[in-house]
Amino acid sequence: MIPTEDASSRKREIEDKLKQEQETLSFIRENLEKSDQLTNGMVSILSSFESRLMQLENSIIPVHKQTENLQRLQENVDKTLSCMDHVISYYHVAKDTDRIIREGPTGRLDEYLACIAKIQRAVEYFQDNNPDSPELNTVKARFEKGKELLEAEFRSLLTRYSKPVPPILILDAISVDEELEVQEDVVLEHLPEAVLQDIICIAGWLVEYGRNQDFMTVYFQIRSSQLDRSIKGLKEHFRKNSASSGVLYSPAVQAKRKDTPTKKVPKRPALLSLLPLLPPGCRDLAAPPSPRVPGTIRKAQNLLKQYSQHGLDGKKGGCNLTPLEGKDDVLDIEIDSYIHCISAFIKLAQSEYALLTEVIPEHHQKKTFDSLIQEALDNLMLEGDNIVSAARRAIMRHDYSAVLTIFPILRHLKMNKSDFDATLQGTAASTKNKLPTLITSMETIGAKALEEFADSIKNDPDKEYNMPKDGTVHELTSNAILFLQQLLDFHETAGAMLASQVLGDTYNIPLDPRESSSSASSYTSEFNKRLLSTYICKVLGNLQLNLLSKSKVYEDSALSAIFLHNNYNYILKSLEKSELIQLVTVTQKRAESSYRELIEQQIQMYQRSWLKVTEHLADRNMPVFQPGAKLRDKERQVIKDKFKGFNDGLEELCKIQKGWAIPDKEQRDFIRQAQRRVVSDAYRSFLHRCANISFTKNPEKYHKYRPEEVEDMIEKLFDTSA
Repeated sequence: MIPTEDASSRKREIEDKLKQEQETLSFIRENLEKSDQLTNGMVSILSSFESRLMQLENSIIPVHKQTENLQRLQENVDKTLSCMDHVISYYHVAKDTDRIIREGPTGRLDEYLACIAKIQRAVEYFQDNNPDSPELNTVKARFEKGKELLEAEFRSLLTRYSKPVPPILILDAISVDEELEVQEDVVLEHLPEAVLQDIICIAGWLVEYGRNQDFMTVYFQIRSSQLDRSIKGLKEHFRKNSASSGVLYSPAVQAKRKDTPTKKVPKRPALLSLLPLLPPGCRDLAAPPSPRVPGTIRKAQNLLKQYSQHGLDGKKGGCNLTPLEGKDDVLDIEIDSYIHCISAFIKLAQSEYALLTEVIPEHHQKKTFDSLIQEALDNLMLEGDNIVSAARRAIMRHDYSAVLTIFPILRHLKMNKSDFDATLQGTAASTKNKLPTLITSMETIGAKALEEFADSIKNDPDKEYNMPKDGTVHELTSNAILFLQQLLDFHETAGAMLASQVLGDTYNIPLDPRESSSSASSYTSEFNKRLLSTYICKVLGNLQLNLLSKSKVYEDSALSAIFLHNNYNYILKSLEKSELIQLVTVTQKRAESSYRELIEQQIQMYQRSWLKVTEHLADRNMPVFQPGAKLRDKERQVIKDKFKGFNDGLEELCKIQKGWAIPDKEQRDFIRQAQRRVVSDAYRSFLHRCANISFTKNPEKYHKYRPEEVEDMIEKLFDTSA
């Protein structure tokens, strides 16, 4: 049971809490009433606002719709006016552009093209909207007029500013300075940059809008003429300058070279060292060549032309040759000119193609370029054909020096064929085949000249009045050697020339297994070298046979031996002191020793001529006697006859042989010393045997010469000045 005091306390607490809760409830009720009042007031306000908004909307929406309609009408009016202005402008295009079109595009290309664009848009408008209107014909006519003036401007710009490239600039472009590590490319500027841009702009418009390709024909005609004129100007430059001053390159290039030769001088010590071996009349023609290669050729041509004109027909003899300097100087210039024109054509054609790619559309470039180069290329090929024809006519006249004209040209054509082919890539087959055709023609005529020259060496007639009376080197020998010397400068070209005619079967040269499967056009360099070696050996063989035949013309066998000795020795020295010996030994390993044997044989043959002198000094028929014994008349006569026979024979031989010639001092001294030793020893021995014999009352009548005098007489042999 809960105590009473605690119960009262608990009751009071409950009553207090109840009172507080009642107060809180009363407060909440009051707030709820206030909230309801506020809500009702707000609802009333919102209802009033909504009503007002609805009234405003009902009054504004009609006004807004009317405004929209007015704005739309305004826009339609503006658009209509703009379209009207645009359409009306097409009707005024012809009038607005008349002055500019009439005056042409010169000096204001951009403005002119803008006018053409307006006219073009007018044409398109009338075609689409009013094809029957007279205005269409008017703007069409104006457009065609504008296009014609653009074409005329294109032609005018090209004609006015296209100039031939100066020869000096061409020579700078094609020259190669071997001393410079980095070559400076010479830029050939055919047109001023501003003019070029105008031409490109006009060409682009004509292609895109003009629907016209006639300008391409105009382009290649004008540029073709300038290309041809540039090459002709280079030729004229050579004619004017090369003959007098030898200028092959421009002053600019010569300045860079610091006075170095424009071309490497081929080393030819052989020609200089062989001067003593040549007959006196030929030595001036075998002088060292000028720095230019064709000058070297000219020297041989002089000899060969004279040989073909005098040696074969036998109208003149000896070595009475006269240089044809004037004529051959012109020939040198023509050769130099043609060689440089080939290089110039390649360089100029490459430059023209680079220019053409900026002006002509890509799919028309190759065809236009083909047409552009035709005139210059045809002229070059025609000139080359003329060279071949001239060589052919010369060969028919037995003037085999013509092949020397072809060699430098042919070598240059082959060296530049790859550049030539690359330049003409994409052109017509007939264009690309022109150079190979010319090369083939030159190889054919060159090989023919080589073969006929070899045959002419073999078949040169034996004319008594054409033989050197002193037994010196025959002009046939010097001509043949000089001709072969020239082949050294062009040995690769000559070998390929022979190989191109498939002459391997003629010479019976075995092919290497690697070469046997190749076609005629792919002969290896080694085969060509063997082929040229065999050709040289053939010429030398023919020469040897002919010399042997010619030597029989001499009635004196000793002079015949001297003649053969001189010629064989000259051939051997020529081979030894040049690279010819290297070519000969490719197929003839014993060539050098064979010639030495031949020379020795002729020396021995010559020495036999002295037997009729020394035989009088022999013991044969010499009387046998005792010292102090008196000789019988018959025995004394034998000794007298021996002295007389020796004296007469010595005098006769010395008189005759003093007029003979051995140009080689070394050989001349060797033969003199050998003969002096043989005769002197025999004579001294004979005098010793007869020293104590009294065979005459007048010994000075028979003992005319002392041994020293005999030696002096022999020492003067082969000396026409003694």
